[in-house]
Amino acid sequence: MPNKNSHAEHVPQRTCVVCRARKEAGELLSFFVLPQGLVFDPRRRIQRRRNYVCPDPECLVGLDKWKLKYMKRKFGLRGAASFSQAGQK
Repeated sequence: MPNKNSHAEHVPQRTCVVCRARKEAGELLSFFVLPQGLVFDPRRRIQRRRNYVCPDPECLVGLDKWKLKYMKRKFGLRGAASFSQAGQK
């Protein structure tokens, strides 16, 4: 008889940042964000805060829009237009 408190059967669930669908962690692509851009870590070896995205083409295309919103929130960037104007002054 297996132990009720055992976590042996547990499969971690993660959420896609684009479509917000919950799936098993193994089904999603793992990545993290640096100021230079997105870094995918398929083997999940690097110790960083991870985000997950579905391997579907629609979600991968939508990742660009998500990245812009994330950069605005995280790094305080106001968009490409205002960023390029700051460099001209």
